[in-house]
Amino acid sequence: MSTHFPFTAVVGQQDLQLALLLNSVAPNIGGVLVRGEKGTAKSTAVRALSALLPGVDVVSGCRFSCAPASPDPACPDGPHEAGTGVSRDARMVELPVGASEDRLVGALDIERALAEGVKAFEPGLLADAHRGILYVDEVNLLHDHLVDLLLDAAAMGASYVEREGVSVRHAARFLLVGTMNPEEGELRPQLLDRFGLTVEVAASRETDQRVEVVRRRLAYDDDPAAFAAGWADEEDALRARIVAARALLPEVRLGDAALRQIAATCAAFEVDGMRADIVMARTATALAAWAGRTDVLAEDVRQAALLALPHRRRRNPFDAPGLDEDKLDDTLEQNRGEDEDPDPDPDGPGGGRPPRGDGPDTPPQPEGEAGDTPAPSVPEQGQEQGQGQSSGDGEQQPVRAGEPFRTKMLSVPGLGEGAAGRRSRARTEHGRTTGARRPQGALTKLHLAATVQAAAPHQRARGRSGRGLVVRRDDLRQAAREGREGNLVLFVVDASGSMAARQRMAAVKGAVLSLLLDAYQRRDKVGLITFRGKDAEVALPPTSSVDAAAARLELLPTGGRTPVAAGLLKAHEVLRVERLRDPSRRPLLVVVTDGRATGGPDPVALATRAARLHEAEGIASVVVDCESGPVRLGLAGSLAHDLGGSAVTLDELRADSIAGLVKDVQETNRRAA
Repeated sequence: MSTHFPFTAVVGQQDLQLALLLNSVAPNIGGVLVRGEKGTAKSTAVRALSALLPGVDVVSGCRFSCAPASPDPACPDGPHEAGTGVSRDARMVELPVGASEDRLVGALDIERALAEGVKAFEPGLLADAHRGILYVDEVNLLHDHLVDLLLDAAAMGASYVEREGVSVRHAARFLLVGTMNPEEGELRPQLLDRFGLTVEVAASRETDQRVEVVRRRLAYDDDPAAFAAGWADEEDALRARIVAARALLPEVRLGDAALRQIAATCAAFEVDGMRADIVMARTATALAAWAGRTDVLAEDVRQAALLALPHRRRRNPFDAPGLDEDKLDDTLEQNRGEDEDPDPDPDGPGGGRPPRGDGPDTPPQPEGEAGDTPAPSVPEQGQEQGQGQSSGDGEQQPVRAGEPFRTKMLSVPGLGEGAAGRRSRARTEHGRTTGARRPQGALTKLHLAATVQAAAPHQRARGRSGRGLVVRRDDLRQAAREGREGNLVLFVVDASGSMAARQRMAAVKGAVLSLLLDAYQRRDKVGLITFRGKDAEVALPPTSSVDAAAARLELLPTGGRTPVAAGLLKAHEVLRVERLRDPSRRPLLVVVTDGRATGGPDPVALATRAARLHEAEGIASVVVDCESGPVRLGLAGSLAHDLGGSAVTLDELRADSIAGLVKDVQETNRRAA
């Protein structure tokens, strides 16, 4: 049996520990989303929490963990009679990123349901996690429809499986914990809002604390059992405190003054909807119980706001999550009740924070260390270039992007089979039904009419005598569905001297920023290539993090010659590698340039040959023509022709510009066909 790293031995992540413990006291808070860079003990802390949760009594033999005292009347394994059961430890169930819908919610045997009318149901991970912890590592990489199912079950406390008129319901109440690295892509704001609390974690920059982290980890790796035994007393004390807080929770009083502070805070920070108010109320109540109090104080409301509001203020991927603490304090002060202590003692009985898990030799935690998040990293080369070093390329300082605007959709022609998204047409597991086919592997979406039609001619030969339909495995038909996929949108941006006019480059960056925002909303991967001087570079390899792309774009310098061929060849290499990594994700190439190819021998011919490589492979492309002035050479249009794509001017892009792009791309492909 493996021994988890002790929860109380985690160093310097007090906010993370507090959020997890509050949810263990009051699971109706709605779970925790842990955001942070890799190597910050996110997974370690979550796995360690399971050992602290009190054991649960379950009905013997029930696959859905019904409580013996009050069994679920709708349990698929029921009905159960109230009585004594067996005790077991609380489970921690992990949901893999590549899990299917059936693995999450459970699978219904459609063949037996049709032939025998029997609800033969195989429970999924939601049933396994009932009355325990459901942990989703890299939740931002999970398919959106799975995240929707997961959060719906967490909110309702039940899971529903419905297939062709046959439905199964079972209880699914669990502590939901998701972890994610924002560099790998963001969750949609609608999904962020469904998590009760969010914590930002980062590695300490304090030397002594980092030393203590390494010391404890090495000691644990050398002898896990001995290390855990050394922290057994702290673990037992924390486990007892969770039990006591759970017992006290129903007695905690949330007064009108605290409610007014909660409502005023949510209004002041302009969060959408009422979920934030409810989560803050539950969190403040749990904080009071955790501190051993029966009254909610202003300090509880303040801490609840710091945990429940930052992620709800994020409106688009370029907004950094966070909360203005000075504004929070002013709001709480303006709405403080007359009978409330204006200066509560944060070190009073019980305290509001969890045990720090720091031994007597551990240096103190610097204030705010655990919650600080470093600014997004950028390539050192880009930083040096942005300082305006003197070079033969006539390099200029980066300019700020223009204001982003809403774009209309670009899509890749044809029918793909890529990852679920919102851009191009694709065969998917979810969407409108377009036909039927034989299942390849396990049946997931039954096409009932086609199945009945396949089975009907064989009923007499199979000796059908009753009302049920005699169905064989070969009769089953899978529904063929059409939805939308996410694509790889690869931006190739001209940063040469011919683009260096500050007003033009600001408009170019604004246009690319707008397309990045559109890519975020449509669940695409994005990449960024720039070309200038003598060569091209990959400013950002393909990623799901569009805010990282925006950061690279902001620091993009300009100047030098225009090696168009180098940019297109670099794009060809990136797309070749990505095709090996993710062959089902179709690319869309967006080239942003004025089309002037300079530098090297015969640069125009080189650019033409490079463009025709993309055309030969059928890569959908759009050229954003950045040429300006009264005399236009139309070079970007010629480049678009060589690519087999379409061109649109920068002015058109900014004024309902993309209205005709989809038609242009499709028309170009029809002409080519």
